[in-house]
Amino acid sequence: MLNEAKINETKPKVTVAIIGAGIAGLSCASSLQALGFEVQIYEKSRGPSDRMSTRHGEGWTADHGAQYFTARDRAFIEELNTWIKAGVAAAWHPNLSVYESGQWQESNSKEKRYVGVPAMNSPGQYLAKNLSIECNQTIDKIYRNDGKWHLHSLENGDITQSFDYLVLAIPAPQSYALTKLVDHSMEAFCSSVDMQGCWTVMARFLEMADMPFDAAFINNEIISWISRNNSKPGRTGQETWTIHATPQWSQQCIELEKEEAGKLILDSAKQLGLNCQNAEIAIHRWRYASGATNTEAGFILNEDNKLSLCGDWLNGGRVEGAWLSGHKLASAIHISAALNP
Repeated sequence: MLNEAKINETKPKVTVAIIGAGIAGLSCASSLQALGFEVQIYEKSRGPSDRMSTRHGEGWTADHGAQYFTARDRAFIEELNTWIKAGVAAAWHPNLSVYESGQWQESNSKEKRYVGVPAMNSPGQYLAKNLSIECNQTIDKIYRNDGKWHLHSLENGDITQSFDYLVLAIPAPQSYALTKLVDHSMEAFCSSVDMQGCWTVMARFLEMADMPFDAAFINNEIISWISRNNSKPGRTGQETWTIHATPQWSQQCIELEKEEAGKLILDSAKQLGLNCQNAEIAIHRWRYASGATNTEAGFILNEDNKLSLCGDWLNGGRVEGAWLSGHKLASAIHISAALNP
């Protein structure tokens, strides 16, 4: 028994590389690390959270990705409660309207909505604080050699460390680009997923905009959503509004210049009563914002080569879907590693 204990103490940890530090990747990494795995995350951006994002300016902020999230699954509700207890999430009770066929009406939705506090990226930063993440690392090549995964970074060349498992926690088109030379079944699956972009406008006002709601769903226009960022808990600074275009329109116009796309969105907003003529404008293009495939498991794991996929696009979309996808994949990797040491 003592000899067995010593062997277990000296047995090296199973290593996992995760590409992508969005909620799915962070959820997977947190769960794996708690299970005793050695985890390294690579993120091409400057920081974690991906589409749970917040733009920061001088004296203002604006959530320009996911606007809120819901919680229905028991496991995610438990996770949300830890975020609330840690002060990085809170319930949001907006005065919510709906616009359709030229008419405004008050929303009768009873959905419980939550946001990050003091910004939408706060839960992601909370998850990331105890994880090893290398940012500004664009992984542009993956390959398998001697039973290990090897990575190549656009910025720094070959990554020195090799890994037992590899998780792609990135959108389908980016997963396709990496898997096409190493796993044809995953390549085919990723290429079949139709993801759409989203043009987003952030408008900063010197004075409070005279609008009769905090947020609104817009139907049958090029805009799908308008929201006053300052109506969310924990927000300070000058008044900002976030305007999302529809996925369909955004995808059709995905290659427009920023200024051209922004003008069309602002013209539509003006017709709806939000005049941004005197506001300071920032424009962002999310190239891969929506498009979901409902797989039964919510993730994909190839146990033969230990390559896997997770993300909201594999689990019905939404923040909750992303977190659950990564969480469930971690459990599957834990079982796989135990059965295939």
